[in-house]
Amino acid sequence: MTLADRLRRRIAAEGPLSVAEVMAAALVDPEHGYYTTRDPFGAAGDFVTAPEISQVFGELIGLWAAVVWQGMGSPDPVALVELGPGRGTLMADALRAARGVPAFRAALRVHLVEASPVLRRHQAEALAGQGVEPDWHGDLDGLPDGPAIVIANEFFDALPIVQLVRDRGVWRERRVAVDPAGGRFVWTLTPGASPHAALLAPTIRAGAPERALAEVCPAGLSVARTLAERVARSGGAVLAVDYGHAPSGVGDTLQALKAHRPVDPLATLGEADLTAHVDFAALGRAVAQAGAVQYGPVTQGGFLRALGIEARVEALCRNATDGQRAAIRSGCARLIDPAEMGTLFKAVSWTAAGVSPPPGFERPDA
Repeated sequence: MTLADRLRRRIAAEGPLSVAEVMAAALVDPEHGYYTTRDPFGAAGDFVTAPEISQVFGELIGLWAAVVWQGMGSPDPVALVELGPGRGTLMADALRAARGVPAFRAALRVHLVEASPVLRRHQAEALAGQGVEPDWHGDLDGLPDGPAIVIANEFFDALPIVQLVRDRGVWRERRVAVDPAGGRFVWTLTPGASPHAALLAPTIRAGAPERALAEVCPAGLSVARTLAERVARSGGAVLAVDYGHAPSGVGDTLQALKAHRPVDPLATLGEADLTAHVDFAALGRAVAQAGAVQYGPVTQGGFLRALGIEARVEALCRNATDGQRAAIRSGCARLIDPAEMGTLFKAVSWTAAGVSPPPGFERPDA
């Protein structure tokens, strides 16, 4: 039985499913989920992330973590955590760069939050020569207490969202139903108001026009609150890099990607990557409610420039062949060019109140 067939049976038994339920099934179903059954990364997969484009991305984040650790008072041990580590490329590059700060390298303990058995195997291979023994966790609950530096690159965009439509002044939830004539998945609206409307920014909840579509990510807000409470209580910092918008807004950002091309989300369930733009303002509100501070968002290009990406690229190019230099500079351009990833992708950091801004960020009121 395919995932689509299982979802049709669920809808027949339970009624239309929320976008969040469909996303969760499509991405992490144990038997048919997109992430749990395949390696989606790289040229042979469906999309490419920043660590796969250039080693410099992970190296700079490793050095960023080392500077943050020093600002924390150099606790030993400290948990270095990555959420959704992909193939392990970012962590491998970060650990290699961290060798330049031997005390940090000795103090860190690697923890990877990853649900996919396929990707866990890739991560183990990537980190096999790094001199660490990572601990894997299915969710945040298994992480040890204590100070932590948490990295989340393209993690929040894959968390299930809820979509709401303002219909005759009421925010109703957009859900997935089945067309009885052809068996296709189709959109429908709940008859009553959705309680998820309480998660919308007040200006949107009260002022959005008729038929406006807005998105909220309850899972993302929960993760943000959990991590913010942790750094406020135990010290440390969170760095999240993802694509999305700085102010909360309206619009349908749910998208599916297969073989590097957009496809119909409802026609490719379990076969394509499903993501939505991250609402960084909503994350910031959740972080503030948890007693921590959000720095940023800043553009990925601005963040990487502040960390010295251009100097690092030139250092790599000095000992490279002509072909290698072209590839190194091309990768850097993809990361920081506004026409590529430089502007759409953004970075935020969360720390306890009263802590100096992490590298690459300024105080919220600056």
